[in-house]
Amino acid sequence: MMAEAINFEALLREALTPVEPPVDLVERLESTLLAITELAVDELEAWELRAMRDPRNWVRPAAAVLAGGVAGSALVLLRARRRAQAARAELDAQRRLPLSREDAERAIRELTLQARKLLRER
Repeated sequence: MMAEAINFEALLREALTPVEPPVDLVERLESTLLAITELAVDELEAWELRAMRDPRNWVRPAAAVLAGGVAGSALVLLRARRRAQAARAELDAQRRLPLSREDAERAIRELTLQARKLLRER
């Protein structure tokens, strides 16, 4: 009975060990999200307004708006997270207190800048 408990604990410990993601995961995710956003924009640009009269034609543009919005939002958040991690690493290197008001304002400006860049890329 005790040997089974030890074996079970060892199995759990082995199963729950942290796994490092691939080094290029963020870049692959970013390029995929950017491609989805661009495809959604292309789909919306190709759509004709006169097709709006027929509700059967609404599915593709609605899907493009949804996919483009989700992918674009995820891309902005991913880029903001990357910037925040870089800023946090810089703060740790300087051994400053956690976020000051100026740091928070800078992070908000960075997020706004990234969102504007993404919108310009479309």
